[in-house]
Amino acid sequence: MQVARLYDFHDIRLEQSERPQPGPTEILVRTRACGICSGDIMPWYLKRKAPLVLGHEPVGVIEETGSAVVRFRPGDRVFVHHHAPCFSCHACRRGNYVHCPTWRATRITPGGMAEYFTASAANQRDTLPLPAAISDADGVLVEPAACVVKSLRRSGLRPDDSILIIGLGIMGMMHVRIARAMGAGQIIGADLIEQRAQRARELGADVGLVVSGDSLDEQVREVTKGAMADVVIVGPGTPAAITAGIAAAAAGGTVVEFTSTAPEANLTLRPFDLYFREINLVPSYSCGPDDTRQALALVERGVIRAADLVTHRFPLERINEAFAVAQKPEALKVVVTFAS
Repeated sequence: MQVARLYDFHDIRLEQSERPQPGPTEILVRTRACGICSGDIMPWYLKRKAPLVLGHEPVGVIEETGSAVVRFRPGDRVFVHHHAPCFSCHACRRGNYVHCPTWRATRITPGGMAEYFTASAANQRDTLPLPAAISDADGVLVEPAACVVKSLRRSGLRPDDSILIIGLGIMGMMHVRIARAMGAGQIIGADLIEQRAQRARELGADVGLVVSGDSLDEQVREVTKGAMADVVIVGPGTPAAITAGIAAAAAGGTVVEFTSTAPEANLTLRPFDLYFREINLVPSYSCGPDDTRQALALVERGVIRAADLVTHRFPLERINEAFAVAQKPEALKVVVTFAS
């Protein structure tokens, strides 16, 4: 079978590999589509993992099941999460699934950018059958949408709260769509690019700001008539973006760090300001099984649709072109497709 293996950020090779054989408790999935994640175009994030077979947003059809598998059958079309928890450890009992040792240890083998992959019994805990009405491209959006579901849950967003979403790539656009579905009040999108600000308005944002220099807090002050934003989602993984998000937050508001900074980055804060403005700074990393199920429901309702968000599709044979396009400003979601 063919796999797309990354050796360095600009070194992705289409290689032949042995098709994995499922063990007694595993399922073998024939991949139909896999998304390129925002994290897949962060050089520092990928380089530390290389070499690896790319892809963790796959949709496929179960080709074969191990002898002990009872929940799934060959022919089932599924979304498979690349991590799944044990549901019994201390972290799981607290709902902190991403800190479960099983969650962190699980993976799909060899990865989603492969013609076939296996999912362990643990991973099957977060493997979801896809309704026939949901296309493969829609199914690819379940995992990234689940990350947004978790982000907004951790933000404490309530109906009528104002929300500022900094960075209007695919994840920012999903925040716009899901925040609107949750009954948010004023939704403000902010980006460096006018085209993305306009698209956010088309997808449900009340305001699309084009940011220049350090003007974001003043722009937010103007459009909120001085109230600032109750919730701020910081998409870019930079200290500068987090600092700008804190400055744009309302007193008593919450700022969500949605993307990690590079490991060597440092953030300079004024605790005095955080204290007297009572600003909550909350990270949100990945997602868990409760989030994927809510995300699938949002896809079924049409809140999240490939028709709105997927801008480019490429066959696996054009994987390098797909990754190059995914790094361009005009791209939102790039999906890699596989022969049936």
